[in-house]
Amino acid sequence: MHPPDGIQADPPGRAGGCDGGRIWLVAGTGEGPPLARELLARGWRLKVSLVSRAAALAYGTHPRQELAVGAIGGGDGPEAGVAAELADAGLRGAPYTWVIDATHPFATRISAALARGCSARSQPLLRLLRPDLNTAGAQPLDDLAGLGRLCQPGERLLLAIGARRLAEAVAASPGVLHHARLLPQGDALATALAAGLPPQRLAPLRPGGDGRIERALCRHWQIDTVLCRRSGGANEERWHRICADLGLRLLLLERPGEPVQVEVLPLEELLQRLGETGPDG
Repeated sequence: MHPPDGIQADPPGRAGGCDGGRIWLVAGTGEGPPLARELLARGWRLKVSLVSRAAALAYGTHPRQELAVGAIGGGDGPEAGVAAELADAGLRGAPYTWVIDATHPFATRISAALARGCSARSQPLLRLLRPDLNTAGAQPLDDLAGLGRLCQPGERLLLAIGARRLAEAVAASPGVLHHARLLPQGDALATALAAGLPPQRLAPLRPGGDGRIERALCRHWQIDTVLCRRSGGANEERWHRICADLGLRLLLLERPGEPVQVEVLPLEELLQRLGETGPDG
């Protein structure tokens, strides 16, 4: 964990700092930055846990915001990391009013660790629910094991599901010409190569953008079908647009279930819930 990355003044006309109300926000670069800005504007103090320094750039600096970069728990794993973070906050006399899980819907390991760790310490936890996008025209896929039934031999399939499950997707669809869009990270590239994808069918790209590069890749590779995750975020929305524009088939891998016994709320309801016992209340 790292100390705050810097300081900037409160925005004019918004809520200032406050001695109570502390939140541990575990998030990424999707809903995380605007949520953090809204919480700071409402007077909360934040500790934001992020996987990479690149993700931290989206949050900027604020006197009531601490950015912690790196996998929670490191080599000890997220279960130990969550327990240690909550225990340390209590020992320092600065326990969290709330923990907010705003991680990716497919980041099941950290979400499960937060659910179990917060439950063990009776720590209030909220999970941010991403919206459901209009999936008209897309084919749902409940599990990667069924991918082969939806694809034909020789079909050009673009996998936009991240690196972790590439090997599973490749094994489930033999005879398909697999291509992949993944993050420009060494471990992601190594995972893709180990799954059997040749380098000429890999596109390491940074997240975000307007989809022009992905659109060009689909044309260059003569893609027939795209498989992406039903994440409810900007990435899924981008693939909907690309596939509609190019006349490609879109397969949507369904979200895993949310952690049991965790209060899961869309953004506006989550903010309202925080307001019921906010920092000034």
